Amino acid sequence: MKTVADYNFENKKALIRVDFNVPLNDHFEITDDTRIRAVLPTIQKILKDGGSAILMSHLGRPKSGPEEKFSLRHLVPHLSKQLQIPIKFADDCIGTQAGELAGELAAGEVLLLENLRFYGEETKGDREFAQALSRLGDVYVNDAFGTAHRAHASTAIIAEFFKDKVAGLVMQAELKNASKVLQHPVKPLTAIMGGAKISDKILIIEKLLDKVDNLIIGGGMSYTFFKALGGRIGNSLVEEDKVGLALELIQKAKAKGVDLLLPKDSVIADSFSNEANQQVVDNYAIADGWMGLDIGPEAREVFSNAIRNSKTILWNGPMGVFEMENFAQGTISIAEAVVEATNNGAYSLIGGGDSAAAVNSLGFGDQVSYVSTGGGAMLEYMEGKVLPGVAALANK
Repeated sequence: MKTVADYNFENKKALIRVDFNVPLNDHFEITDDTRIRAVLPTIQKILKDGGSAILMSHLGRPKSGPEEKFSLRHLVPHLSKQLQIPIKFADDCIGTQAGELAGELAAGEVLLLENLRFYGEETKGDREFAQALSRLGDVYVNDAFGTAHRAHASTAIIAEFFKDKVAGLVMQAELKNASKVLQHPVKPLTAIMGGAKISDKILIIEKLLDKVDNLIIGGGMSYTFFKALGGRIGNSLVEEDKVGLALELIQKAKAKGVDLLLPKDSVIADSFSNEANQQVVDNYAIADGWMGLDIGPEAREVFSNAIRNSKTILWNGPMGVFEMENFAQGTISIAEAVVEATNNGAYSLIGGGDSAAAVNSLGFGDQVSYVSTGGGAMLEYMEGKVLPGVAALANK
């Protein structure tokens, strides 16, 4: 697979699939520009070579056709400021205006196309739509790792219509960093799995049991494990149909010599609210009417010690409802332990999604080894699945 580093873009129009699916507030202002900043080096390399850049992305999930709140036009001022050049904007991603603006684009210039998902054909992987997009550029660049697990028109199908197709620097970095955990981890290797549902993480947990020394389980999914072990979990989140599977995973970890760490205690609440009454209890004895919303102080200490003694760390998913201040301490403690281990020479990969949002919001983004821009894509890659967006770039 070629990357932008291997390619000279002089006098070329690069059609770049980026991931500008960024959060906007009610005034259409960007509240987290991590994904935009991530792709700037790819764009700058192309412009420095003497090429031009045509950017295409999705934003949000439009239901049927254009919606003002999902227009990429809202990103133009910020992108222009970041690149320090004026950004041209096309009101459509295909059609006459897009074609004319792309055709007139000179070296050093940047054109942003309107939201790809204003067309249902994008997510359906429609070949005609992909071909219409392909006419806008000379070379195809995919730097949207966050959508690489989707066989969409702009992420996979479009590559068929290009002789020259390369991976952007984000895509390259994502794959390289994932391989440090998957293929060449320095031991001990600790994986931290959090989030609400065990069903979202079954495949990756099973895959990791063959690689890790320690597997830390936190967040809402941990209560399914305690239910499997015969604990009282009150009104905590539980997947009743996954209780048997949780027991199986505990037995597999034991058979493979993996230290499976479950939280000893929880911060529980009598309602799903930041203002709820709270107490700290053992995870085998949560009373009815109460629910676990964060890991407790004992769990924070045990988990943090395991992390500090690790040489490679993978973290995917928060330890509690970190969006609520009163239930964020578990996630904060884990983030601090990961930063401390990293400062002491460990390699740390934050696997996108909520854990990436937590690390960035706490200001730790530049104190860990790598923060992935793709939650779902990173999970599927770690599970050993072929990502359509990556496979499409292979030079056959």
